[in-house]
Amino acid sequence: MIEVHDVNVYIGENQVLRNVSLQVRSKETVAVIGANGAGKTSLIKTILGLLRPRSGKVLIEGTDLIGLQPHQIVTLGVSCVPEGRRVFRDMSVRENLEMGAYLRNARSALADTMEWVMELFPVLGSRWKQRAGTLSGGEQQMLAIGRALMSRPDYLLIDELSLGLAPVLVKEIYRQLRKIQQEMTLLLVEQNVEQALKNSDRAYVLETGSLVREASSMDLLHDPHVRKAYLGL
Repeated sequence: MIEVHDVNVYIGENQVLRNVSLQVRSKETVAVIGANGAGKTSLIKTILGLLRPRSGKVLIEGTDLIGLQPHQIVTLGVSCVPEGRRVFRDMSVRENLEMGAYLRNARSALADTMEWVMELFPVLGSRWKQRAGTLSGGEQQMLAIGRALMSRPDYLLIDELSLGLAPVLVKEIYRQLRKIQQEMTLLLVEQNVEQALKNSDRAYVLETGSLVREASSMDLLHDPHVRKAYLGL
């Protein structure tokens, strides 16, 4: 379980998270929704150890992450699909995937994990030797997800899955995400509120660094404030 307790985070003198608390239980998919600049990416970076809270705790299975380096947090079973995909553009599809399997336990299962990724995203198999920078935006997002899966994580953090993608590609990637949900715990951070709520169990609403609402995803999908503020309804 991921636990965030009363976390306050600053970037310089700008406070980006204010007393944020949330939980993501084992094999659960939790969405964090909010407008651009609400602090969603800062939350992901805090869990990953890229931002250090001034106060509060971040725990995974009871282990305090505060003070750990990002590579140490990865060894606890955490992987991330970053905002903007950030594939290694000059490396091939295969090389990008292999980069995700650098942990010892992941190396021993590399062939099996690679086969699973190819089943999820067959287009990557047809682009096996192609440089990642020449892929379309949707293909790069599939590659970024595949690379994150190669470490055999227990917890997958996904930052802005649908950013910059055509709606048809967003639907296809979310269709494959449902298969991934059966294997691991997901924390999904999204501006695409409708897709996030339709593909998660629970959700939190983040506004200007503060969590203002938590409920089941279906309840939030029909919440008048959410529908007006984020769905334009």
